Amino acid sequence: MPEGGGPRVYSIAAHRGFADALVAGLVPRYSEGELGLARLTLLLPSRRAVRTVTEAFVRHSGTTDRPGMLLPRMAVVGDLDLDETLGPLLDPLGAADIPPAADLTRRWLRLAHYLREVEGAEAGKGAALLRRAWELGRTMDRLLVEGIAPIDLMSERVIGIVGDLAGHWTDNTRTFLMVQQYWIAELAERGEIDAPERRNRLFEHAAAEWRAVPPQYPVVAAGVTSASPALARLLRVVSELPGGSVVLPDFDLALPGEVWDELGIAGKPENPDEPPFGRGDAVTHPQYHLKLLLNRMGIAREEVSAWHRSGYGASPAERSTVISNLFLPPRASAAWVELPAEKRRLSGVRLMESTHPEQEAQAIAVLIREALEVPERRVALITPDRGLAGRVVAHLTRWGIEADDTAGRPLAQTAAGRLMLLLAEVLAEQAAPVPLIALLVHPLAGGGEGRARWLESARKLDLALRGPRPGAGLAALADLAEQEKLGEWWSAVEAVLAPLFALTEGQPLEAMLAALVDAAEALCGEAIWAQADGRSLSAMVEELRGAAGSAGTLFDPRELHAMLRDAMDRVSVRPPWGGHPRVSIYGLLEARMSRADLVICGGLVEGVWPASPSQDALLPPAVLRALGVPGADFRIGLAAHDLAAALGAPEVVLSWALRDAGGPVIPSRFVLRVKALLGEQAERHVESDVLRLARMLDDAPPVAGHPRPQPMPSPDQRRVDLAVTGLDRLRGDPYEFYANAILRLRKLDALDAEPSAAWKGEVAHKILEDWHKAGEPVDGLHAIAQAVLTEKNAHPLMRALWWPRLSAALDTFRELVLAHKTAGRRVVASEAWGDMRYRDIRIHGRADRIDRLPDGSLAVVDYKTGSPPTPRRVEEGFALQLGLIALIAQAGGFKDMQGREIVGEAGEFEYWSMAKDKNRFGYATTPLKVGKRRSGIEPDDFLPETERYLNDALDRWILGTEPFTARLNPELGSYADYDQLMRLDEWITSLGSRPDAGGERAGAEDEV
Repeated sequence: MPEGGGPRVYSIAAHRGFADALVAGLVPRYSEGELGLARLTLLLPSRRAVRTVTEAFVRHSGTTDRPGMLLPRMAVVGDLDLDETLGPLLDPLGAADIPPAADLTRRWLRLAHYLREVEGAEAGKGAALLRRAWELGRTMDRLLVEGIAPIDLMSERVIGIVGDLAGHWTDNTRTFLMVQQYWIAELAERGEIDAPERRNRLFEHAAAEWRAVPPQYPVVAAGVTSASPALARLLRVVSELPGGSVVLPDFDLALPGEVWDELGIAGKPENPDEPPFGRGDAVTHPQYHLKLLLNRMGIAREEVSAWHRSGYGASPAERSTVISNLFLPPRASAAWVELPAEKRRLSGVRLMESTHPEQEAQAIAVLIREALEVPERRVALITPDRGLAGRVVAHLTRWGIEADDTAGRPLAQTAAGRLMLLLAEVLAEQAAPVPLIALLVHPLAGGGEGRARWLESARKLDLALRGPRPGAGLAALADLAEQEKLGEWWSAVEAVLAPLFALTEGQPLEAMLAALVDAAEALCGEAIWAQADGRSLSAMVEELRGAAGSAGTLFDPRELHAMLRDAMDRVSVRPPWGGHPRVSIYGLLEARMSRADLVICGGLVEGVWPASPSQDALLPPAVLRALGVPGADFRIGLAAHDLAAALGAPEVVLSWALRDAGGPVIPSRFVLRVKALLGEQAERHVESDVLRLARMLDDAPPVAGHPRPQPMPSPDQRRVDLAVTGLDRLRGDPYEFYANAILRLRKLDALDAEPSAAWKGEVAHKILEDWHKAGEPVDGLHAIAQAVLTEKNAHPLMRALWWPRLSAALDTFRELVLAHKTAGRRVVASEAWGDMRYRDIRIHGRADRIDRLPDGSLAVVDYKTGSPPTPRRVEEGFALQLGLIALIAQAGGFKDMQGREIVGEAGEFEYWSMAKDKNRFGYATTPLKVGKRRSGIEPDDFLPETERYLNDALDRWILGTEPFTARLNPELGSYADYDQLMRLDEWITSLGSRPDAGGERAGAEDEV
């Protein structure tokens, strides 16, 4: 390593392994003397890089005869993307003349305030306004990092560009400038500067100090690739210090000169008045940001030398040449046609194409498990797809392998973050069932010795809340809790939630966050803050509370949930170290400078790696380009550089899936370039064995088809009561009757469910029952209907959509009743429950309506919100409810509205339907063969036939020995509540055809 004058800049090629090669070169150069390496100062890009280099020193010490090693001083330059600050070396006490940095969270809230001042009501409010303020702050930081002063936005060139743009860009630019000026004035008043500005000044301070008085210790900057102007000037000074140097990662010294030129001007235009980035710049090339850094350092490419050492586990040297050819810019890519085979060879690189993300995760887990069979072999998965990383971590637990995802998880996806969000969501949705139950059964809620009792109460409330949503707020829930005998427990829950519901719009955000914290602690105790996610949540909330108090932010409590989710999504919770020592799972930022024997690059699809470029929402691209801010495609070049570094590992697997959860996806442009470069050799690089092994993990031995269920309960189990609706179920599908009446299994409605046909039928019955009890007033039916809908907490949308049909059908029913009254027919029972003993079996049910005819006989009426059963279905014995009610009435099983036994024989049987008939809603019909009907049962034969079918069912199933066969009449249709229990799909095909799953035919009878 020469000691001559001029800058000393070095490059470690991708195939050498940056951290290990760096250490292999530093140790012999700086380890001489009494203190050795301890005198050396390393400038590294991030805290993660410090860990990576420390591990490389440990590995290197294991290959030497020396018993120990004093590590160098490692100072962090700080990665803005990782929200890291500068180390004390670059932020010394001697920089007190540099103003303090403004708090980022407070700035975020103040920018929202200024946005509202500038745009008024058009700025939006709540979480939407804060999102815009966050984006505005990010744009300000981008400008500051590039050293662009606010006055530069006022230059004639920028103003001229803005004037030629569309109106929305002009408005956005004007808004940005005005808000920025408000903020600058506040900074001046407070004596602060923005964090990126302070960072730049600290870099300049260190550069000036070291230039004037070089430090007595050697300084080496390694792995720093940020091309910000201030940092580039500092690196230039470091490269010229005595014993100092700059070591760049994966800089391609073999790139032909004409290709280097084709990358573009990269911050060094020929004319100073021209933009620093040309329209033809190849910003997506992995070497572009390094060229930009060199240009800003004032270093020619020829001044960069190759690092003289290789790292542990270096890959073949020709790999770097192939990587260089792989990422050639467009015009230079034409050389692929003439590339010889040796310059296309990517030995050790495999291509793995999966069908879907789950298969990809399974295959990657198998690759890792296979690699760990080799002693001391290290394996790393690099992916920007955190979902894929999470699935791989889960699959590895199959073999007891604990892997840490060093990129972490968003705070919103952790237990502590989720609980805080649920509290805010319960407030925003006025204690809606879904977030409320999710909160009450959260793993942290009700912890301690009483956890089991807490969960028991929460589950009882869960069952009570099934179905359509109850009324908003806590009062309706208190009534429900009393009905379920949960009053004492609910009082404790309500005491926790009540302060949140007392919050109103326009109160300080600080007070709202304090109320949330108090509720969380009351619900969970100290457990919410105990783990890594709790500590991250505590830091975030306290920072937000302090900033909100200082900024004087007022807020709407209904927006807390959305605002907190946005804030939590920006906080990554990284696990405490302790996973498998030879397995690493990285994001792109965390993977930089890392090394492993096998590197798996997962999630290589467009939109993931590289990520979709996002345009700045406030300043137009033309303005940013004129100011010298890299465009949105610049990050594609960084992603390409990350992949180029990963390709330098001894063994590499490039993995992607052909679809994601939403549909087909496109493989990454990087994968397509690899395939194009390999040409005919691509087939030899395809990884298929691992995919086969992954499939075999899930391929169980063939299992014989499940037999058609035919349960045979004991005689005592068979002797159950029979409901008037149960006879139809028993004869149509005995298994459904068995599951319902014998096993007593009921289908649970969903929480906050849409109103079902059964719910609509219940409402309709309740309306008519209340009307009958009120004396059937001519003008009171609609008022009663509205009162019942209110009592049932009908959703406003459903109420608005259903009301026209419901009111029209009720009008028809009212006309029917008035006509019957005129004819001398009167109601004797409404919604009456009755029963009888028949062959020592209790037959029971509810009669919707029983009328007394003028001749003294009875008319049995059944209400239907949908179409009633057809005469053919009644004739076949699958709709016998009216007949069974008549038999109970004849046996004296019903009482009238005065409590007296109803005596008489039934002569008429009617369905009153709310469905549409011709041009109106609502009609009355009989299922019997009357008038001109050609099918059905004769009226005189209806009750004898009903009794015959009843005896047949009792003889065969209730009192007999016949099995309760599933789907005995498959063509009949069913409600399908028990299809999963009977494993229908596993055997129904053997019957030739599958019946209507979901019970369209049966369901149509009960649905408008």
